[in-house]
Amino acid sequence: MDSTHRVPTLDEIAEARHRLGERIRRTPVWRWQGRHLDRSIPRSTEVHLKLELLQYAGTFKPRAALLNMLALSPSELARGVTAVSAGNHAMAVSFACRALGSSAKVVMPSNANPYRVEECKALEAEIVLVPDVHAAFDEVRRIEAEEGRSFIHPFEGYLTALGTATLGWELHQQVQELDAVVVPIGGGGLCAGVALATKLMRAHCQVIGVEPEGADSMHRSFAAGRPQGIEKVRTIADSLGAPHAEPYSFDLCHRFVDELVLIDDQQLRQAMRLLYDEMKLVVEPAGAAATAALCGPLSERLSGKRVGLIVCGSNIDPDTFHRLVS
Repeated sequence: MDSTHRVPTLDEIAEARHRLGERIRRTPVWRWQGRHLDRSIPRSTEVHLKLELLQYAGTFKPRAALLNMLALSPSELARGVTAVSAGNHAMAVSFACRALGSSAKVVMPSNANPYRVEECKALEAEIVLVPDVHAAFDEVRRIEAEEGRSFIHPFEGYLTALGTATLGWELHQQVQELDAVVVPIGGGGLCAGVALATKLMRAHCQVIGVEPEGADSMHRSFAAGRPQGIEKVRTIADSLGAPHAEPYSFDLCHRFVDELVLIDDQQLRQAMRLLYDEMKLVVEPAGAAATAALCGPLSERLSGKRVGLIVCGSNIDPDTFHRLVS
């Protein structure tokens, strides 16, 4: 089977993690205990945070970006790559280019957080700003065709799922016998890989995907049984604002994710504040999505369970963080 249909095996996930090597951090897992959390969920629930916000470039994204770029030929790396992103994937691709000696031309919507734009520039990426995320995908296809750059997709494909599966592989090595793993969903690349690794390593562990109400493309896709899109992203969690689902990541999510839940922006703000007050973690809204779900729609259902939460990113400037949590 070709890579557009192949599902990674556990051996392939382990080999991918070995290939990434020290280019990627083995991010820690932290047992969360404290009085603020006790007021939000039943005290019998055991919570473990996978602190992927401590990854290079501030999110899980370099795992997949590097794995995709390691598959390019020397001539392809010399021509450079292109990407579309509201920030995190753009930063990850820029980071990967520096690590591998390539160049990045990234397309970002004009409403992207200025902090993330500046971070991409600091990583020596060329930035192209467009009106919105739909226009961004059109522009990146033009760059790919006219400049010969390789397109590194933000959430789709075998290598992307293989890269994010290394995160799930690490988590289940670090914490034994998890009952549930809660994962944010944007385009589905992160959740696809983590869900796959979870089912391969602990088949009875429940995988729950979390989407913001204002970017519910995966919910719509599950309901329709095929990838769907949304007209506009309406959430503070811009990192989860994928305009549509794609076939490969949708298929893995549909096969290996047990349940999807929705959260609203107020729940995201409250979870950001909770992570700051209790853990002194400054996270972007997407990074608080799993916590928001645990403290909201999953609070009673996961009572007494051993739960892993993916804290996926921290790319937010101080002013925006203060505005959102105040």
